[in-house]
Amino acid sequence: MRLISLALALLISSVAIAAEVQVKVVEPYADMHTGPASEYPAFHAVERGEAITVMSSHTGWYKVRTARGIEGWIPGSALAKTILQDDKTFPIDDKDFDAFQQRLFEFSVFAGRIDNTNALSVNTAWIITPNIAAEASLTQALGEFSENRLWLVRLQHTAFPQWRLSPYFTLGAGQIQTTPTATLVQSGAQTRTNDLLEVGVGVRYYLIKQFSVRLEYKRLTALTERDAFEELNQWQLGFSVFF
Repeated sequence: MRLISLALALLISSVAIAAEVQVKVVEPYADMHTGPASEYPAFHAVERGEAITVMSSHTGWYKVRTARGIEGWIPGSALAKTILQDDKTFPIDDKDFDAFQQRLFEFSVFAGRIDNTNALSVNTAWIITPNIAAEASLTQALGEFSENRLWLVRLQHTAFPQWRLSPYFTLGAGQIQTTPTATLVQSGAQTRTNDLLEVGVGVRYYLIKQFSVRLEYKRLTALTERDAFEELNQWQLGFSVFF
């Protein structure tokens, strides 16, 4: 199956805390790492009741200093289990998810099935409002007897954009081009193009940084040359990157 090969780049930014904040560990312990990622080794355990100072943050990790002057990094999940001096929980600042909610453009790659045929899709979307997006897609499905290409434009409505796991609905229109295999071409079958309508539902889960994962089901209706309707079912799973 022929599709455009894609290359995606991930830009990582740092977010600094405006002022140092002191918190107290309330869990049995919190592991301190040598760097801002789980791949860095844990070299020290901060015990329950110990006070630490939060100095800065980087991609979901926080640089801290103990009362004895030991400095290292702990993940946001561990910092969420600490309290401030007034016994309030430390406010985890999720800048990545904030940026996701304010995105303007999104690019997606999907793999799935159209009825009994494997299919690959590429999508581009313009986020008009937090709830509404305009999307265009190209899908290629190669079956045993024909090759199908689908072009569609759609509106996408996200019910709860503030949720990390959020359902959405789509309504679109386009065309489907069906090209018979070489054997069928020799027998007189010809390429045909038909109008296409789409109604779909999906769910999106924000992963990390610029990435989310999407699962979709679409009901496709093709208007054939005989003014008859042909129904197709499409399932697909893919990843999106936003800008």
